[in-house]
Amino acid sequence: MKIQDLYLHAITVFMGFFAMLNPIGNIPVFLGMVQDFDKKTQNKVALRATVTAFTIIAIFCVFGHIIFRLFGITVPAFQIAGGIIVFIIGFQMLNAKENPIHAQSLDEKEQMMKIAHDMAITPLGIPLLAGPGTISTAMNFVGAEKSITNVILVIVIFGIMCVITYLLFVSSRIIAIKLNPSMLKVVSRIMGLILAVIAVQMLINGIEGTINMFDKAG
Repeated sequence: MKIQDLYLHAITVFMGFFAMLNPIGNIPVFLGMVQDFDKKTQNKVALRATVTAFTIIAIFCVFGHIIFRLFGITVPAFQIAGGIIVFIIGFQMLNAKENPIHAQSLDEKEQMMKIAHDMAITPLGIPLLAGPGTISTAMNFVGAEKSITNVILVIVIFGIMCVITYLLFVSSRIIAIKLNPSMLKVVSRIMGLILAVIAVQMLINGIEGTINMFDKAG
């Protein structure tokens, strides 16, 4: 691949990942989910979420096609599963379920950290950041031939996107300071609704993909 072609390909990959991760649009989602955590915990959640997303995408860039064939997984099935997970989280946010992170006892603080740890992995790390769309996009960019140069390029660019996302997530604390608690609750409910809508769209895409697969098979 020529230098100019490599440069254009890198821009295409960057823009594709930027559109899929939507780091700016995910700031309110992140804020709505971690609003009750302290700054240190929020930063840890942001770091763990982006590291989780990077790890997942890197694995799928290298072994994605093998994993899908080995377990008989299809992209539509992955979309449907991801949609169900996101919908559950969005429904919980929409109903503003109380989070036990305000407690002061040692056991409850440990529970708080467990909640933060789980939240960073699911749903933030996967499927919100490293969701079906992002995974399939990465695998498409890598291509069937999977040249080492192209695989490294895709992984590096996604790593850059994860750094950008982390910095934006960490900056969301500034937004939290300027908003009063009632406004944060409103943001949380709105983001819950948006997550639910995203989940429904994922389900629709998965169902459409499944139908198309059957049509092609028929």
